[in-house]
Amino acid sequence: MNINFKDDSGKVSVSDDVFDVAFNEPLVHQVVISYLASGRMGTKAQKTRSEVSGGGRKPWKQKGSGRARAGTIRSPLWRGGGVAFAAKPRTFMKKVNRKMYRSALRGIFSELLRQKRLHVVEDLKITSSKTKDFISNMDMLGLKNSFLIITDSLNEHLFLASRNVPGVGVVDVEGLTPVSLLQYEEIIVDKVAIEKINGWLS
Repeated sequence: MNINFKDDSGKVSVSDDVFDVAFNEPLVHQVVISYLASGRMGTKAQKTRSEVSGGGRKPWKQKGSGRARAGTIRSPLWRGGGVAFAAKPRTFMKKVNRKMYRSALRGIFSELLRQKRLHVVEDLKITSSKTKDFISNMDMLGLKNSFLIITDSLNEHLFLASRNVPGVGVVDVEGLTPVSLLQYEEIIVDKVAIEKINGWLS
C-alpha cells in the first residue's frame, strides 16, 4: 500500500502486513501493561521482626509481673518493632515475547492510519533550535493538538526546539514504545523513519 505525504507532495510505499492489519485490543492492552509494569522499580524494603536490631532477650519474666507476656521488644505489636508482612524487593515484569510485541505495534500503526492520525512527511527540515520557529513549522503542517514526532535519528535542533512545547513528544525509531504511540492524538513520521519501521516490523 501507499501512504501519501501530509502535504500531498508525494507518497511512500509500505507493507500491508505492517500498516493494514486488524487491531487486537486484548493484545495491545497486554503489551501496554507489560511495558508499564517493567518501568516499576520494585525496590521497596521493610524489616521483619528477625531483621530489626535488638530484642534479643525477654523483656520481663513470663509470669508474676501483671503485664501481658512478651518474648521480644521487636514484635510487630511494639513501637519500633518489625513489620508483620514486610515489603521486599521484587520485580513487576510481565513477560511478553518479541512476536507479540511487534504484532501489537503493527495493530497500533494500522489503527492510527485508519483513523487518519498517522501522517508521513518527506523531511521536517528543522534547522533552528528556537521554539517559535518549530511552532511555525508545525502550524504549516496543520498541527495544533498533542502530537508525537518520530524521526530516523534524534535531531538536536528538533529536540531543543520542541522540549518546551506542551503536548509534543520527539522520539527516534529505536526509542519507539506502544505507550508513546497511544498517548498522543497525532503521529508525525518522516520518510526515512517510516521506511525503517516498515522494515523492522515486516
